[in-house]
Amino acid sequence: MADQERYVRYREDSKVLAAIGKHVSPMTAQAGRITVRLPRAVAEAAVEAWGRDELDSPGEETHEQYALRDQAAELALIGLAISERGRWEGDEVVLDLDIDSAGAASRASR
Repeated sequence: MADQERYVRYREDSKVLAAIGKHVSPMTAQAGRITVRLPRAVAEAAVEAWGRDELDSPGEETHEQYALRDQAAELALIGLAISERGRWEGDEVVLDLDIDSAGAASRASR
């Protein structure tokens, strides 16, 4: 019973987080993109991730596997942005990165 109560509390926490998100969303829409500088090796790896064809269905996944696949997808989207909008400056790429992608990368680094 205690586990069920815990998940009821988590569901309420989720609603509060979503309410905070409603206040954050207008700010991220205004911010839109942030400028980042990435080392060449990192940028090239992201572009490589975008170029992969993975046509097989992942099938049943654990939560950890799903999270890893989600992060790989975020990396691929950053690779797409680099290939479309990146400006190479020496050994770095300068990119106006979507705030959502920047957030995903920041969360992955923790």
